[in-house]
Amino acid sequence: MFLRVARHTDNLEIIEDFYVNILGFERLGAFENHNNYDGVFIGKSGLDWHFEFTQSETKAKHTFDEDDVIVLYPKTILDYNDLTKKLLQHNISSINAINPFWNENGKMFLDPDGYRIVISPLKAVISEIE
Repeated sequence: MFLRVARHTDNLEIIEDFYVNILGFERLGAFENHNNYDGVFIGKSGLDWHFEFTQSETKAKHTFDEDDVIVLYPKTILDYNDLTKKLLQHNISSINAINPFWNENGKMFLDPDGYRIVISPLKAVISEIE
């Protein structure tokens, strides 16, 4: 099974910069003026999932709450530290999560559209499974 998470945005270039140049994902492909949509595919090569971000003349209508999050688990604590440091160096401040688990097991940030992203060390995954 393959997974695509698709989301509309009003800031395609800013979103791509955030997910590729700050979070470290890859630009896997893109399209222009496909049924009046421009878009970009972002993920990691060789995996069975990716994000698709689209932009059109229709404005994005984002509706989400504080528990709607994307959780990223860097593979090592060094990767975790590097990524959280990179976000802070780009003036992307961490915020408090409404769910205390994420405050205890990572850091929450907002992407340019206001969606919440948690960066959590891999040890949190292990503790959830056990």
